[in-house]
Amino acid sequence: MQVTRALEPFLPFRLCRRLLPSGLMGLSVTLLKATALEIAILTGHLLLYPSGIAQERRAGPPTLPAGGTEGAGDPARLPTQAPPPVVLLHGFIDNRSVFVLLRRSLGQHGRHRVESLNYSPLTCDIRIAAELLGRHIEEICQRTGSSQVDVVGHSLGGLIARYYVQRLGGDTRVRTLVMLGTPHSGTQVAPLANAHPIVRQMRPGSEVIEELSRPAPGCRTRFVSFWSDLDHLMVPLETARLDHPDLLTENVQVSGIGHLALPVHPAVATGIRQALDGDGTAADATPGTPASHTGDLTVA
Repeated sequence: MQVTRALEPFLPFRLCRRLLPSGLMGLSVTLLKATALEIAILTGHLLLYPSGIAQERRAGPPTLPAGGTEGAGDPARLPTQAPPPVVLLHGFIDNRSVFVLLRRSLGQHGRHRVESLNYSPLTCDIRIAAELLGRHIEEICQRTGSSQVDVVGHSLGGLIARYYVQRLGGDTRVRTLVMLGTPHSGTQVAPLANAHPIVRQMRPGSEVIEELSRPAPGCRTRFVSFWSDLDHLMVPLETARLDHPDLLTENVQVSGIGHLALPVHPAVATGIRQALDGDGTAADATPGTPASHTGDLTVA
């Protein structure tokens, strides 16, 4: 999987080219771009945050057009099976408003059944959040008539969804799990945040991280993990890679953006759509067979 998109250059970069040695200039310019983008995204997200505090209204069963199922009465059109619903799960101290742009992108490309789950910032246990996610997914399947869903989780949201799939039997319900900047082996960033129990669960060596490293034979879910080389919340960076011998995984390295941009950037949205559509190397592997694939996505 490879998506390429260039960001518009900033004016101060010409000055950087003159002042910095050529070996450092490329990295520094990319870092400046990523930092400016993170600040812009954070500012916009703070404005949108109040709109995502409340849980969204649940859509009713899909309605069929007059005359029955799609394509009925027209022999030239065969009925098509709708893709599974997509469930979006936000990160730590966040809410569903972070997915405004991704949701729009999914809808524009045929993914009309998209729902978000807000979990409380006071949630103190990844296991409890995973159980809540499981109940939410069961309700979606019952309401929509779909036997499976796809899940996109950002940061902590990806870890919660992974726990549901691996440890609570969620692989029967989750077809594809896409994770964005998720600390699979734990992150060491911001030690002072250890006051929050759920942050301690995201540390290397925690009970939750240890549980997720255990064998998971026969897991049916396909995992796609996007990790960025400029994600300063992942320490070390490679913690956002998912490497597990029993899981069907694909790791996609994103170059040129930071943590906050992962659920927002249009190039990443394209990669997410491709992952959900199964347009990737991991999709061609036999379900249940241990496999690992890598890809690259360049945005700067």
